[in-house]
Amino acid sequence: MATQFKVNGDTVSVEADEETPLLWVIRDFLKLNGTKFGCGKGLCGACTVKVNGNPTRSCLIQLGTVAGANVQTIESLQGLEPDLVETWVANNVAQCGYCQPGQLMSASALLASKANPSDADIDSAMAGNICRCGTYTRIRSAIHEVAEKRA
Repeated sequence: MATQFKVNGDTVSVEADEETPLLWVIRDFLKLNGTKFGCGKGLCGACTVKVNGNPTRSCLIQLGTVAGANVQTIESLQGLEPDLVETWVANNVAQCGYCQPGQLMSASALLASKANPSDADIDSAMAGNICRCGTYTRIRSAIHEVAEKRA
């Protein structure tokens, strides 16, 4: 049976077992490879997408639970939030870059819920995203800068 939901604004219908992790549906069925596999246990945040606006670890959520939902992947940010992407680049946030899709999706969700987040808000919202390169101060700076630009 097909599961229908929206991905980056487009309605999709996926023929897969409803217990398939959303991460593999996004990568293997929909061929959107920006969302990364990190740990497979929801601990690193590399696979973060937004489901109905909420940051969600796509390795943990099953296809059947997103029926009718609105899923947003990293591929949508350049069109929807170019200021976030451009500020990320201007602040040299990414080093190896592997965690950045999840970092950006969590930052996007934070900025959608809090227009002017404090350092504590940022630290709390981004706590589930691990950056092995340790660019946390640049991440925080970029989020503050986007918030200031949007104010």
